Amino acid sequence: MLKNISPLISPDLLKCLAEMGHGDELCIADGNYPSNSMNERVMRLDGQNIPELLEAILAIFPLDNESEFNVILMDNNREKKPLIWKKYIETLSLSKERYKIDYLERFTFYKRSRKCYTIIATSEKSLFANIILKKGVV
Repeated sequence: MLKNISPLISPDLLKCLAEMGHGDELCIADGNYPSNSMNERVMRLDGQNIPELLEAILAIFPLDNESEFNVILMDNNREKKPLIWKKYIETLSLSKERYKIDYLERFTFYKRSRKCYTIIATSEKSLFANIILKKGVV
């Protein structure tokens, strides 16, 4: 057991986050995302929802403040945006990390996730809940 690490952070996820370097990207995908089609590295965290997992990850994961954007959301291309985005912004604000959000349409997001260090496949039921985080330095 380790102190001050959320139980949502599995040993495999902790290892993955530690292996990532400055500028590497992490995709946290909802339950509908074609994770295995997008990337060879997929970590399954079935039963997890993204908002809680995002909070746990941000407690130990620095965002890249040197990049134009360090958080990327999959845009639904509709006037009404996904409600889960409000939870993400609230979580990002509470994390004390400086964040800059970009929005990519679905197929552009898919291309970007192919280059991510890994994709975390969750059981999140919200649509267009996919998010990419760019790792910074400590």
